[in-house]
Amino acid sequence: MPAIHSGSRTRALCGARTFRRAFEPLRTGPARRCEAALGLLLVVLLSACTGAPSVGVLGAYFPDWLFCIVGGAVLTALVHVLAYRTGYGGWLTPPALVYPALTVLFSIVLWAIGFNL
Repeated sequence: MPAIHSGSRTRALCGARTFRRAFEPLRTGPARRCEAALGLLLVVLLSACTGAPSVGVLGAYFPDWLFCIVGGAVLTALVHVLAYRTGYGGWLTPPALVYPALTVLFSIVLWAIGFNL
């Protein structure tokens, strides 16, 4: 039985067409520039922060999003109180969806304003 070399085995397993495609020369022109630009964009967008976004309070560092969530919850409670005192509390239904959505909305707005989105 003749020895099977790794190259012929690869061609037999993958097929000649796939084998040729794997060793084609690199693309050039607009398609390659588009791939390069997309790759650069992904690297920039997926890179991590240079430092942890934190705020120092009495020597301890807390993440900035923590303050935004607390502020969002306080603003949501304020909206709840004002809505029921003015008679618009019935508009905030269903509360299981409205209040978490308001908390998220206020938290994101506070983060964008306070920490320069």
